[in-house]
Amino acid sequence: MEQYKQEFIQFMVESDVLKFGDFTLKSGRKSPFFMNAGAYVTGTQLRRLGEYYARAIHDTYGLDFDVLFGPAYKGIPLSVATSIAISDLYGKDVRYCSNRKEIKDHGDTGILLGSRLMDGDRVVMIEDVTTSGKSIEETFPVLKAQADVEVKGLMVSLNRMEVGKGGEKSALDEIKELYGIQASAIVTMEEVVDYLYNRECQGKVVIDDTLKAAIDAYYEQYGVK
Repeated sequence: MEQYKQEFIQFMVESDVLKFGDFTLKSGRKSPFFMNAGAYVTGTQLRRLGEYYARAIHDTYGLDFDVLFGPAYKGIPLSVATSIAISDLYGKDVRYCSNRKEIKDHGDTGILLGSRLMDGDRVVMIEDVTTSGKSIEETFPVLKAQADVEVKGLMVSLNRMEVGKGGEKSALDEIKELYGIQASAIVTMEEVVDYLYNRECQGKVVIDDTLKAAIDAYYEQYGVK
């Protein structure tokens, strides 16, 4: 596993973004882990987060694109932080763009924040985590309606590796099938478990035998076969 991925896993735990215990998800599933990207709240955290996204995007899609599109609301700071990091790390200027939940009819009008989209733009979408693919379902048509753009792919921070709405494939695989775009993550939950199992982080073992068994049982029920 690449060094930045290992660092990112530790970063999620240290930032209290990735938690382990007993959680009820929006879907109703009982999960032994939970991710809340809203816990990234400081300038230092956002700077580091942008750098991890930038490295993963560079590794997956290269730098041959023009715009980072972050769906409202959590995608807005992600697209800003990552566009800054791409400039700092790779010397490449990409524009950032996000959508509004409601169309603005005065001043800076329209449904977009940041850069306008132009025909021929190559776009990478960026999100925190995708469990069901619902946000992409809502924003992909908005994105495509603004201009004749090429969507190169989607980058999320964590692939939960659970079955999506169809009940067979992962949410990221469903997105690939529905929209014909590559969907990737900085790390997968499998990588997280492999790295953290019996490893100390902040002075304590994060995933011990008991928690590992609970995670394994969860994936027996909800994981991609």
